[in-house]
Amino acid sequence: MSVEITIALHNDLRAWAAATCEEICGLLLGCEGRVERLVACRNVAADPAVRFEIDPAALIAAHRSARHGGPAVIGHYHSHPSGIARPSPRDAADAVPDGSIWLIVAGAEVTAWRAVAGGALLGRFDKAPLVVTGCAAVRDSPQGGISTPPR
Repeated sequence: MSVEITIALHNDLRAWAAATCEEICGLLLGCEGRVERLVACRNVAADPAVRFEIDPAALIAAHRSARHGGPAVIGHYHSHPSGIARPSPRDAADAVPDGSIWLIVAGAEVTAWRAVAGGALLGRFDKAPLVVTGCAAVRDSPQGGISTPPR
């Protein structure tokens, strides 16, 4: 099953990751493999240069919003500032095999993965084709500039 993301959101991920030497992280909101919104979250890991941990308050708030009719949390994203765009052994150890989407950014590359039991990579992930589509709306045009993630 593929993962769909607009060019504007794809460009935002790459720009946010390029702006720091620490791992960025956040939530993917959408439905059925289509990323409709990125929610940048604070990385609360003890060493954010080599690990990520999404701020639990942001995660709880997003799930609470989804239960009350807001967009579903379909996964999350993070970056590997000095690595490659595929899950690490640490990612595999931390991943819950629930089918959620993991987007990983390294340099200009963004890859998509599904966290599953017995996955092809590290026994936890299956690669998912990432389909970058046109803009969801005129305001999403990458020519309009790149938004800044909240801090």
